[in-house]
Formats: sequence, structure tokens, C-alpha cells
Amino acid sequence: MDFIRISRGTSPLVLGLPHAGTYVPERLWQNLNPNGQILADTDWHIHEIYDGLVSNVTTVRTLVHRYVIDVNRDPNGKSLYPGQNTTTLCPTIDFNGDPIWHEPNYPDAAEIARRKHTFYDPYHVALSVELERVRDIHGYVILYDCHSIRSQIPYLFDGILPDFNIGTNDGTSCSAQISDAVMEMCRAAPGYKSILNGRFKGGWTTRHYGRPNKGIHAIQMELAQSTYMVEQYPWDYVPDSAEKMRFHLARILNTLLDLEGL
Repeated sequence: MDFIRISRGTSPLVLGLPHAGTYVPERLWQNLNPNGQILADTDWHIHEIYDGLVSNVTTVRTLVHRYVIDVNRDPNGKSLYPGQNTTTLCPTIDFNGDPIWHEPNYPDAAEIARRKHTFYDPYHVALSVELERVRDIHGYVILYDCHSIRSQIPYLFDGILPDFNIGTNDGTSCSAQISDAVMEMCRAAPGYKSILNGRFKGGWTTRHYGRPNKGIHAIQMELAQSTYMVEQYPWDYVPDSAEKMRFHLARILNTLLDLEGL
């Protein structure tokens, strides 16, 4: 099975979708406990939210669920948020801190290595190839990493998450021109709240690929799922809310495509 979906465009924009997948191999599905099989921590419907917003963009998406392996985590297992609750490369708990596997010490080192080889590495090879291809065309590329998460998760953060959560690893992963443009669009969206480098500063993808001095700009957008869906099982899509969000996301992406001098 091919676990990577690539759509190639020639504009400067590349969309990464590391957490939209729901595929779990059967041998692993059987090891997930009932809580794990809910797949609660999926970035539900995120590929639908971004689908068709702008033309001629490149997208790279994995079909594999983050419970199998999280392609937006450091491959060596280093925490992206030291001292804060988070989940690991091959998660053993969900975003509530509850176990997701029948076996408490699962997976072991050999299983993690197997998943990295089978699922993690191919995603990043594909993403790297597309970033290089687009940069060769324009001299620069903007990697926009698409995410969403429930707006209230006490295990991970206090209170209610803003609607637009923009991450640039504290300004190091992209030019200020890009982050300023995105923030301006988010602040102009009536009825929505936004924050730059708040609880989510960008995952491993943003931090690893973002090299503005080399013409690779990376920015993460973490949407609060309350803006377009029901935040509980069965995670229903809410078309009216989603269309309002899509309008603003289209403005953001088009703004990035219109930037000059990068």
C-alpha cells in the first residue's frame, strides 16, 4: 500500500498534512485498546478544509494515523516542548493522558524502528523532494503545515485554545514577512481569535525544514476544531462553520502566494 499522497503544483506553496490519516495496520489495530480505537487525536477533516482553496499548490499527506507513528515528532524521540505534557514519536497515550494500547510498554524499540522505516521516513523523503523541487522553480518555497486540534484539552494546555494558532518556532522558521502576513489575515477575521507562537510553536516539520536563509520558509497553522466540526465522537463536520473557515484560509493562502521579495 502507498501511504503517501502527493499532488504537485508549481506555485511557491507546499501544504503538509501529517495528521489527517486514519490508517492503522490490522496487526496494530488489534493492539489498540477501545480508547485508542476511537482515534480521537486525528486532525479530523483537515484535508477537506484545505482542499481546493487555491490552485497549483503542492500537497504532501500521509494516510497513516499518528498513533502508529507521528511524522511531526523528532525522529530521535526528543521532546519538542520540554517540561510540558505532550505525546511521543510512537504515542502510548492520547491527548488526555490515557493509554491507547492494551500493552502498557508497547511499542518496544524494534517496533518503533520498524514504523520509522515503513511510515516515517517515506513521508519526509517525499516532503523533502517536493520542497527542493519547488525551491528550484522559484528560488524559495513556503511550507505551510496544516493542523487542527480540539479547543479544550486540559492535559495539554489550560483554558480554551484560540481559533488560529500560528507557529514559527519563535520567528526562526520563516521570514517575518510571512508570519506578519498570516497574522494580519487572522486578526482581520471577525469573530475569531489568533495567537503567534503560543502553546503551539510548530512541530518537528516546521523546526526541521524552516531555513529562511536557504530559501525554505516553514509555518504551522493549528486550527481549533471547534471552528469547523463537532469536537467529540463521531467528529462530525459542520458545513456552515467549515465554509466560513475555508473563506479565511483561502485569503491566508492567497496572501502567501502574492508575497514578493522572499
